[in-house]
This record gives sequence, structure tokens and C-alpha cells, in this order.
Amino acid sequence: MTDDIFGQETSLSDPASLDLWNKVQLGVLAHGADAPVHLGKLLEAEPGFTLAQSAKGLFLMLLGRSEMRDGAMEAMKAAQIGYESALPRERLYADALKLWLAGRPSQAVQLLEQILRAHPADSLAMKMSQAIRFVLGDNQGMRRSVERVLSAYAPDHPGRGYLLGCHAFALEETGDFTKAETAGRQALWMAPDDAWGLHAVAHVHDMTGNARAGLDWLTGREDAWSHCNNFRYHVWWHKALMHLDLGQTELVLDLYDREIRKDRTDDYRDISNATSLLMRLELEGIAVGTRWEELSELCAARTEDGSLIFADLHYLLALAGRGRAGDTRRMVQRIHADAATAGRNEAMQRMADPGRAAASGLEAFGEGNYGLAFDHLAQARGTMQLAGGSHAQRDVFERMTIDAGIRAGRLTEVTAILDARRAQRGGAEDTYALARRSLISAALDGSGAQSLPAE
Repeated sequence: MTDDIFGQETSLSDPASLDLWNKVQLGVLAHGADAPVHLGKLLEAEPGFTLAQSAKGLFLMLLGRSEMRDGAMEAMKAAQIGYESALPRERLYADALKLWLAGRPSQAVQLLEQILRAHPADSLAMKMSQAIRFVLGDNQGMRRSVERVLSAYAPDHPGRGYLLGCHAFALEETGDFTKAETAGRQALWMAPDDAWGLHAVAHVHDMTGNARAGLDWLTGREDAWSHCNNFRYHVWWHKALMHLDLGQTELVLDLYDREIRKDRTDDYRDISNATSLLMRLELEGIAVGTRWEELSELCAARTEDGSLIFADLHYLLALAGRGRAGDTRRMVQRIHADAATAGRNEAMQRMADPGRAAASGLEAFGEGNYGLAFDHLAQARGTMQLAGGSHAQRDVFERMTIDAGIRAGRLTEVTAILDARRAQRGGAEDTYALARRSLISAALDGSGAQSLPAE
């Protein structure tokens, strides 16, 4: 038995296999595109390595697609082959995978936390806890988890930079923007390929309405995310949001075509980047041409998936109001049906809340029924955090709620939402919010300002 790069004992004995395992872990921390390649080679050499098989299954579950469950199930079965000879720490990874496959990711996280109590410097367990909590919308848990293990990471620990990147994002998502920016900058200094820490700082600039500073931060640091898997598209998405806030819509569309949808995958994370950006553009009255058509075709094939409500809601953005009334109705009905049979399955529980109200709101918005859309979307607001993702990602639904309310004449209620949005951002407002306040003010004083663009 040998220790890995983070000082954790493993059941591996072959140096070449250990080297591959170290590369897998570092690749996961850096969101590296080469991590699956290293994992494949490792499992060819060590098919009975329970920890690697379990990690593979967890990675597949994080992809949030129904067809990945079969692969995750196979990984779980393979993890059981060497289970009895595996170390206790390694077995807990397998147990966590089993719980997630049973629809209980929160309990899977608790097993990862059990690992961290005994092995606080296990960087993979730290990252996986962060990743699953992110899917669950547990931002407070993300912060508690990473802060419990901070003291275990000496300055020379190989995972310290990535740990600080996770801390930075958790700080930002819990509203501690100043500390988040400091931690993110330090993370990138310690781990130059830490795209997660880099993007945490981008989130800070988004939340504080400082697009110019955000562009200054990202520009020239492309090497920090060029090595990434599809996470690199998400960083480009952040840059596009900054250009949008500055009114530079031609640059936004150029980034969309050249980087964000460079590879036209149906990965839900790529779809969410694309659909949310196009919707933001349309809310500003910007014509996006035929770009919805490609997304609508892909999303129409996902109406029965039901793995994550976050994914489903972004699929609906590409269907509702796009001449896909039948597909939209099927997806909304499926979400309601899933919600009715949720039981202990956490994904299905999120179909119920916030899923049902949010999905019905998006359908009504696409039909131009803005009063009904506002009613449903406003109802979903209180629990939208449970859909997962970040504040920046969920903000597209906040914007649609606000715009639906303005179009329906619900100005007092919309003002309250804008005030809450400003408070969440530490008192800062972006150009989107300022423009909506101007519209509301003009409507209230009767000056006859131009209304929002209609769908």
C-alpha cells in the first residue's frame, strides 16, 4: 500500500497505477479534460481498485443525465469486487455512490464528510462534497465543509490552492464577497490551473455589478481554463455576461458562437450556459437569429430525462415559446408527475419544489401569459436555491420573474423582488436592475417610458 499525492493511504501497490491515480485527482480538482483519460487507463490496469471505480460512478452521476446511471451502476458493481480488501476510507466512497444511486445524495455527502473527519486533507473527498452540495443548492453546507478542513492544509499541501478555490466560491455564494475575491486570487496564485477559483472571482464581479473589473480579471488569464473539460465554456459564459452588462451585445453573440457553443453538445451544463444567455439577450430585446433552433432540437430529446430540475428548467427555456408547445407541455406534465411520486428521492422532491411552479411559470411566459407566469415564478423564488447551481446561473429565472411582473403591471411586487435582489448582492445593482427600476419609475410617474420587448 502507498500514499497518494495528498498523503492519503491507498490500496494501490504499483507505482505506475499510483501515478495515474494522482493525475486523476489533480485533473478533477483542475476540471481538466485529461482526467477521464487517466481514469480509463487506471481502471484498465486496476479494475478492482474500489476507490477509482467509486469515483468514476460519482463523476457520472454529476453529469446529471439519465443515460449515465447505467454507467454509474456498472461502476458501483465493479467497486464491490474489491470492496472487502479495500481500505475503510475507500469503502466509504463506494457507499456514497450507492446512496446517490438510491436517490439520496445528501446522505452520500454525509459519508464524504465522514471521510473528511478522519482524513481532512483528502482533497478528492473535499472536492466531491463541494460538487454534490453545489448540485443540491447547499451553499451554506459548501462553506461549512471546506472551512472544517482548512487547518489541515499546510502551505505546501498539493491541494491547498484548489481548496482555496472551493472556499472562494463558497464564500461568494454565501455573500462574503470581499473574502471570496481574496481567496480566489490566492487560489490561482497557488494553483495556476484552478479554473474554479478563477471563476469564483468572476462570480464576485457579477454579484457586485462590476463587469469591467470582471473583464480585467479574466482577460489574459485564459491559460487558467484552456485546459478544462466543458467547464471552459462556462468561464466564457461568464465573460459574455460581463459584456452583456456593458451593452456589448455583438461581443456576446461572438463569444456564444465562437466559444460557448463551439461544440454543440447536449450536456446539460452546456445547454444551461447557452439557453440562459440567449434568454438574457432576448429580455434585452436583442435578436438572436436562429440560435434557438439548435438548442430546441436537443432539448426536445430531453423532455423525459428527469435527472435534475436545474437541467429540466434550462431545457424548458429552449422549448417554451419556440414553437414547441407539445414538447413544452410534455415536459411540464412529466415534472408534475415526478413531483407526485417523489418519496425519498431527492431529485424528485426538487421536481415538486421548486420544480412544479417554476416549470409552469416558464410555460406561461413562453405563451405570453405574463400575469400567470409571474404568479408561478414568484411562487418558486423562495425555494429556487434547491434547484442547484449558482446565484448567477439562477438569475435568469429571477430576471424572467421580474420582466413578467413588469409586463403584467405588478410593479409593487416587482420592486420588492428588485430590492431583495439588491440586498443579496450586498447593495450592488447591475445595469439590468437599474434599467428595470427606470421602467417602473417611468410607469409610476406616467412619463410613458418604452415597455419591455415582447416575446
